[in-house]
Amino acid sequence: MLLPHPTADQISLATVLSVLGDPTRLGIVAYLARREGMPMNCSQFLDLGSKTNLSYHLAKLREAGITHAEVLGTSRLITLRRDDLDARFPGLLDSVIAGAKDFPLAFKGIEAMDA
Repeated sequence: MLLPHPTADQISLATVLSVLGDPTRLGIVAYLARREGMPMNCSQFLDLGSKTNLSYHLAKLREAGITHAEVLGTSRLITLRRDDLDARFPGLLDSVIAGAKDFPLAFKGIEAMDA
């Protein structure tokens, strides 16, 4: 099963900023950025919310073009679309992640996931 993803040209700044305005989604992106290049299974984000809640947030991130989700059996492997985002909006992702440190809720559970 293939999931729809926007092309790099279809990624909208307004949509990206809107989606990243949510603390849970910001936490997911921050964690993915710290694990750059390593696909993460959806279950690795359970400290940030319930399965249903995470499914919603992961779909929003994918639909905005921030993440890429690959279906592998019953799992979905999530990666950050850093190359596309950096090409489209240079420095944006790094700025958002750096600024998120002022919002502890965005990183709820991240320390536990790193352990």
